[in-house]
Amino acid sequence: MVEKVIVVGGGPGGVSCAMKLLRMAREMGREIHVSLYEGKRFVGEIHHNQCVGILSPPIREIMEGLGIPFPADLVQREITGYVLHSRSETITLDEEGEVSYAIRRVAFDEYMLSVARKEGVEVIEARVTDVEIHPDRVEVFSESESREASVLVGAFGMDDGSAAFMMRASRYRRPGFLTSIVTKVHPPERFMEDFGNRIHVFLIPIRGVEFGAITPKGNHLTINIAGRDVTSSHMWAFLRDPRVREVLGPVDLEHPSNPKDMHFFKSRFPMGTADGFFGNRYVLIGDAAGLVRPFKGKGVNGACISGSWAAEAIMTAGISYEAFKDHYLPRCSYIISDLPFGRFLRWATILSKETGIMDMVVGKARIDRRWREAIYQAISANKMYREILLDTIGLDNMIKFAASIPLQLLLGLIMG
Repeated sequence: MVEKVIVVGGGPGGVSCAMKLLRMAREMGREIHVSLYEGKRFVGEIHHNQCVGILSPPIREIMEGLGIPFPADLVQREITGYVLHSRSETITLDEEGEVSYAIRRVAFDEYMLSVARKEGVEVIEARVTDVEIHPDRVEVFSESESREASVLVGAFGMDDGSAAFMMRASRYRRPGFLTSIVTKVHPPERFMEDFGNRIHVFLIPIRGVEFGAITPKGNHLTINIAGRDVTSSHMWAFLRDPRVREVLGPVDLEHPSNPKDMHFFKSRFPMGTADGFFGNRYVLIGDAAGLVRPFKGKGVNGACISGSWAAEAIMTAGISYEAFKDHYLPRCSYIISDLPFGRFLRWATILSKETGIMDMVVGKARIDRRWREAIYQAISANKMYREILLDTIGLDNMIKFAASIPLQLLLGLIMG
């Protein structure tokens, strides 16, 4: 009997899970049919993935482990470091050997889907409209058809409609999230040549904006902000801030020369783990499950890894609640256990940039290698936040730094 799996969502997580399922099935001598639903059309850029588009380490190793060649031809720029801007301080953060890749997510997602098709995944270009989860089967309804399967994999990110039908059909409750707004500008060619290969990160006191960034791509700059509920007004406040304007140089924000510039796109990314992200005959991965690093997500990596974990659980343990609890959840604890440390770091960062303590942190990083490395690792998300706070900085160093903060500023941090 052919086992049937339906994956809802054709991003990196959904593709990774589908690929892993088929490869494991072949190795185990089992027959399996994987259907993957994706409602967006990436060819011709009819639809976009509202993402900055940075692939960070160890993405090459992750993809190669899934049998997916890394698409070097899609890389627009290698990112070699960061420039952190606080209220009145700036520091450059580079790390030898750590390179991230700026890509167009629409092209990357289409590449991933093309690899999945070649592997034997049935890609259905339709949006799922509802699901039913029964004791003996799952049923999926789309814009074009309905079909049954043994198990459902949810890889739909933070999509409202998909979250709504999953919450109706199961114990799933989607994770809390931050809102992000993304736009882009095309500066003069010479300016882009001189801009360099670093992402500029802004932790500056703009009410409602937790952080912002300017990322160099091939011939343009991608600009994004994030906060609990950021709006276009927040984006304009960020763009007009003198510290941001200095980095953007000659860019004319009010009268862009390129018709593709200054269109705002809104998205979300999770800030915690979803409730009920697995159950009898269903499992969620990536953003939909909240399985990304808190505060600074590495969303593509988290999606690919959790998709692979879900496939392994399905193929080796089964599709019951108990199977996912015993074989999927323990793998996810690697990410879940770091959530409290991520929440603390987020709280401290928000209040520090408002009180001026962030300037002191940047100043400390200039003279103390441990603080400089900690800031780099926090921005790049290359280490777990537990390691950053307890190992890289160290509790003793944090206590000494807190003792050096003027009482007035320290009270502002504590009182919020």
